[in-house]
Amino acid sequence: QWELVESGGGLVQPGGSLRLSCSVRGFDLDVYDIKWFRATPGKGREEREGISCIGNSGKTIIYADSVKGRFAISEDNAESTVNLQLSSLEPEDTAVYYCAASYRSSCGLRVDDYDYWGRGTQVTVSS
Repeated sequence: QWELVESGGGLVQPGGSLRLSCSVRGFDLDVYDIKWFRATPGKGREEREGISCIGNSGKTIIYADSVKGRFAISEDNAESTVNLQLSSLEPEDTAVYYCAASYRSSCGLRVDDYDYWGRGTQVTVSS
């Protein structure tokens, strides 16, 4: 049985940091890619923004231009987690953050490439 559970969201001031975790159960991280998406309220799944992905046993790492240099993705096989370190946060980063899994998609770009989703964790950047 599979499970993806996000945690670590919260309220943070602009310029602050958060560490999100995606607990991964039922997936072999050697063959599944894990991608973080985010979405603001009112947006459907197809409108979720892909922001970072790790795959190919950690050899493939991709960032969206909007977060490059500020966010860092990593995986911990021992803990079965994929983490996303958020730094230099801006109000525009406010969203629900989701992790999703895809089988050997080479960190596919499309939402439809990902068949398994967590329920999300809220990140709010505000003073």
